[in-house]
Parts: sequence; structure tokens; C-alpha cells
Amino acid sequence: MPKPRRPYHHGNLRRALLDEALATIRDEGVNGLTLREIGARVGVSRTALYRHFADKRALLSAVATEGFRTLRQQLMTAWEEGGRGDEAFRAMGVVYVRFAVANPAHYRVMFGGAVDPQAQDPELAVEADGAFQALVDAVAALQRDGSFHRDDAVLMARYSWALVHGMAMLGIDGQLPEPGGVEELMRYGFERLRTGIRTT
Repeated sequence: MPKPRRPYHHGNLRRALLDEALATIRDEGVNGLTLREIGARVGVSRTALYRHFADKRALLSAVATEGFRTLRQQLMTAWEEGGRGDEAFRAMGVVYVRFAVANPAHYRVMFGGAVDPQAQDPELAVEADGAFQALVDAVAALQRDGSFHRDDAVLMARYSWALVHGMAMLGIDGQLPEPGGVEELMRYGFERLRTGIRTT
């Protein structure tokens, strides 16, 4: 049995299990994650473990739910604090990529096929839909004020998402060498995106 990486003594066991799962995913990937080993590393009995997560799928679902919730909150904050305009939309893109690069374990579970947001868990579905809806709502608002072309808002949001997702994955996988790296690509990519979807 592996020695606990961070021995668990008291407090929030669910949080401790999630943190250990994230550390394992970062180190070994999603396929390296087993519920039994997570419990052993945290130092709790199988009974205590199963009170929180019935199986690996439930644990991964919780990781993805947390990731989508955090991403949605950061996107909405960027939109509101940025003034709900064109620059705020760009800020949402920056937040998205930086979230992914800073939280690669969350991001790989969210988008790596380990979970199905629409079929697996109602809470996960709500958070996943909410994160994408934040983008759709921003596009629709900018269409209403005449800043963006009146294309299908959902399709435009998906187009924008495809761009930031590609940047995010390249950043996570270390495929954007310095100097510049992901930040330089964001500056260039978002400017080119704006010229394609803005009306002026």
C-alpha cells in the first residue's frame, strides 16, 4: 500500500480526496487514477472513501464539476469587470486559456473524454452548460449592441471556444516555446478573431 502523500487527520475529507486526485492526474494522467490508491494516499479506510465517491467515475465527475464551476465564475467575472464590451470578451478568452494552463488536471478531465457532462451527473451538466452559456451570452450581447456580426450566436461562441481550446491544449502540452509562448499566441489570435467577428 502506498504511503499517504498528505496524511489525512481531520477536516474536509472530500476536499482532501479531490486534491489527491488532482495531484495524481497531474503526475500520472487520468488512467493512473484509482479510487483505492487515492484513499490509501490520503490515509483513510475504504468505507470512509465510499461515503463520498462510489467509484472512479464519481470522483472524476466531481473534479470536472469543480473545474467547470470555477471556469464559469472566472468567465463571468471577466465579462462583468471588463465592462461587458469588446475588451471584456477578449478578457474572457485570456481567462479561459490561463485557467486551463494553471489547472491542467481539471482541464484534462473536463475535456479529455473521461466524463460525459450531458449524461453522467446533473450537477456536472449544469456547470458545463453554464460555462459555455457565459460565452454565448457575451456573444449575444455584443451582437445586440452592433459590435459583432449577426451570425448564429451559438456557432460564433463555438468558433471562439475552438480557438481558446486549441491555445489551451498547446499551452498545457508545452507546445508553445518561449519567448512569447501562450501569451504571445493569445495576443495574436484574439486580434485576428476580432477582425473576423466584429462589424467594424
